[in-house]
Amino acid sequence: MSVPDYMQCAEDHQTLLVVVQPVGIVSEENFFRIYKRISSVSQINVRDSQRVLYIRYRHHYPPENNEWGDFQTHRKVVGLITVTDCFSAKDWPQTFEKFHVQKEIYGSTLYDSRLFVFGLQGEIAEQPRTDVAFYPNYDDCESVEKRIEDFIESLFIVLESKRLDRATDKSGDKIPLLCVPFEKKDFVGLDTDSRHYKKRCQGRMRKHVGDLCLQAGMLQDSLVHYHMSVELLRSVNDFLWLGAALEGLCSASVIYHYPGGTGGKTGARRLQGSSLPTDAGNRHRPGAQEVLIDPGALTTNGINADTSTEIGRAKNCLSPEDIIDKYKEAISYYSKYKNAGVIELEACVKAVRVLAIQKRSMEASEFLQNAVYINLRQLSEEEKIQRYSILSELYELIGFHRKSAFFKRVAAMQCVAPSIAEPGWRACYKLLLETLPGYSLSLDPKDFNKGTHRGWAAVQMRLLHELVYASRRMGNPALSVRHLSFLLQTMLDFLSDQEKKDVTQSLESYTSKCPGTMELLSLPDGLNLPPVPFTKLPIVRRVKLLNLPASLRPQKMKSLLGQNMSTKSPFIYSPIIAHNRGEERSKKIDFQWVQGDVCEVQLMVYNPMPFELRVENMGLLTSGVEFESLPAALSLPAESGLYPVTLVGVPRSTGQITINGYHTTVFGVFSDCLLDSLPGIKTNGSTVEVIPALPRLQISTSLPRSARTLQPASGDEISTNVSVQLYNGETQQLDIKLENIGTEPLEKLEVTSKILTTKEKLYGDFLSWKLEETLSQFPLQPGKTATFTVNIKVKLDFSCQENLLQDLNDDGISISGLPLSSPFRQVVKPRVESKPVNPPESSKAGDFSHVKTLEAILNFKYSGGPGHVDGYYRNLSLGIHVEAEPSVFFTRVSTLPATSTRQCHLLLDVFNSTEHELTISAKNNEELILHAGECQRDF
Repeated sequence: MSVPDYMQCAEDHQTLLVVVQPVGIVSEENFFRIYKRISSVSQINVRDSQRVLYIRYRHHYPPENNEWGDFQTHRKVVGLITVTDCFSAKDWPQTFEKFHVQKEIYGSTLYDSRLFVFGLQGEIAEQPRTDVAFYPNYDDCESVEKRIEDFIESLFIVLESKRLDRATDKSGDKIPLLCVPFEKKDFVGLDTDSRHYKKRCQGRMRKHVGDLCLQAGMLQDSLVHYHMSVELLRSVNDFLWLGAALEGLCSASVIYHYPGGTGGKTGARRLQGSSLPTDAGNRHRPGAQEVLIDPGALTTNGINADTSTEIGRAKNCLSPEDIIDKYKEAISYYSKYKNAGVIELEACVKAVRVLAIQKRSMEASEFLQNAVYINLRQLSEEEKIQRYSILSELYELIGFHRKSAFFKRVAAMQCVAPSIAEPGWRACYKLLLETLPGYSLSLDPKDFNKGTHRGWAAVQMRLLHELVYASRRMGNPALSVRHLSFLLQTMLDFLSDQEKKDVTQSLESYTSKCPGTMELLSLPDGLNLPPVPFTKLPIVRRVKLLNLPASLRPQKMKSLLGQNMSTKSPFIYSPIIAHNRGEERSKKIDFQWVQGDVCEVQLMVYNPMPFELRVENMGLLTSGVEFESLPAALSLPAESGLYPVTLVGVPRSTGQITINGYHTTVFGVFSDCLLDSLPGIKTNGSTVEVIPALPRLQISTSLPRSARTLQPASGDEISTNVSVQLYNGETQQLDIKLENIGTEPLEKLEVTSKILTTKEKLYGDFLSWKLEETLSQFPLQPGKTATFTVNIKVKLDFSCQENLLQDLNDDGISISGLPLSSPFRQVVKPRVESKPVNPPESSKAGDFSHVKTLEAILNFKYSGGPGHVDGYYRNLSLGIHVEAEPSVFFTRVSTLPATSTRQCHLLLDVFNSTEHELTISAKNNEELILHAGECQRDF
């Protein structure tokens, strides 16, 4: 026996083997249509009895296996059904001759046979025949099942006659010696009259009768015969047949204990010459158990009652534990014979299936380990694949998932062995996919975001590499890219620096021909491969939505009810509303974006690769609002650490916009990375409100920008700062150009000012303007400009400052200054040449203390377009920094007597400290003109 049946199970010992084969040219589709209907009749109830007959169908069966039919009768082909196409009467003789040739192959063991002819009509088809059935076509053949039932009944008649013939005690007849094929030459020349020989013949015949009883549905009788056979064969050390008797005893006991069968879903499959998958449970009815408890079963079926009483009923059937012990003993006997390797292997498989039901996995693994090392003849590559696949299924059956995956992977590698002329890469790939669960490997990257890594990473990487190679050899580059992307994404932490370089180089090579996408890949067998986004290239640790610049932030006009008061509920406080607001606050951000304006999202990323990482086409993924993403490209240095990256985009409509993630292109693979799938990411929220579009105002001034930035106590940000130096009493005109650089018309403008300096006392208006002329140019269309003039006038009190111009006051007389005006508007440069280069700390406080600083903010509140309709506006601030210096100094003060003793004349030496001519007016309207740097006396 050379071809093992790996799908055998213990209950197959009670079945009759029927081979169904095509004769001539029959299409595979039509043959299997009929084969499926034939194999559906897998059991029938015997008439006038409680017995059930079970049939096992095969569409291919090696004739050499049939030679072992005397050793175990379920291996004997007892029925043959042939299917043929015949469309003309002249072809009928040749067709019928082929049927006879087919019968001769199994002729020595056949009980009966049938020929099903399709397509032949006429006189020949109308002749009544028992062994031939004629049908016009494959659709019009309703009676197939009925003819199969009649055929099985004819098999039963022959079986029953053989059983009765062998079981009846014929005292004068000599019992023949049943042999297996390799034993026949060993028994030549033996003494057939010796007691030892006769016991051998009796023991083997008892075992054979037990097989026939089991097939005939007489379970209890078969147990009796098996027990008697064991005793006889043990006494003569006939180990091969003793093993068969023990295995028959185990099979009968298994049928009794497990009427549902031990094959399960696995046992229902028939890889080699098998029927199509059927429900294994249908093969075992309660009737099998009823036979056991029928008190008249032993006497009504040809077995003397006294033989059954030799061993008590309770002792006849083995216990579940004894079944395994007897299997071990039987296998040990089989192992003594080199030619019984197939029998030993199949016995191991049967024992494993029983142990799987008993949930005794460790013992089952011992049987399987023994099966692995059973040395059979030189197997073909196809047989090796089948053997390893079945071993994998059996290991899976007992819960050894990793061991199962190991053998399935071996089977996959066998599909592409060098000795195979045409390697089966598709079969290899399919088997490799089936190994994934055993190695705790899933092809869904989401399963790797759930915490600790499961499985052996080194083995998983090896398996993924094999999937990549197999898919490439299959001619499916998209599949290779998907598996290699999965390897890089999920196994990045386990790859060495060199492996990272090798994998990325391979990936770039593949994607140059077939770029990686985010599409779902569907395989022919129905398996779908999910996309693999590169969330680790680069790794994102923080996502922050940025507010608009201060000058562009929208503000809501206050309503009569107040800005923060809600009118949705009449209650001042509700815990339910507060709770819901808390949840919304965790996702929604408290600032707004504006339709049509560029918005920014900042990502803190780092590069885990040992080389520079180029990220292309990096942009935002959003929902809720039409959004135009402006992709960016970046290059991150090797192992860069946290690195800020700003992604920008423009919302094109209004509503709630949610930042769902970002997209990248790395190594030629396009990835959509969702924030929800990023582990350990920090964010300030992901939802922001987009309000309708507003105009954008840009201002430019006639004054130079100031290097100093004003910082008001209110925290408002100043967009532009200008500075000017004025003499006390001087007026400076500030020209401001207003330009609408947005896309909406500027309709409303309000200008206000705020003086930040509060220590100095001002005389008159510091800032003054007239807005009417500017507003006459509104609405200001996009791209248009308007002018706005502001007058800056400085009137400060410089009196009572004793340290003014000390370098000119040598006599120590106090000097005082009065606020006077100058008709000039020219800005005078500060005279710093008199200042020491490195003055001591004690003198710094007094340097330039005659210069006073004024700071003010000019606020432009403007609105327009759809945003104005919804009550939004923008605020633009201009910071003004003014340094004021005194215009004149009184260098000397003296008095002269007057005509009255109650009066005197006050004499003042007035010094013009400016570079311009100025006019001094007194109360009596007298004017004194002083040139630059001139000093005159006035009284």
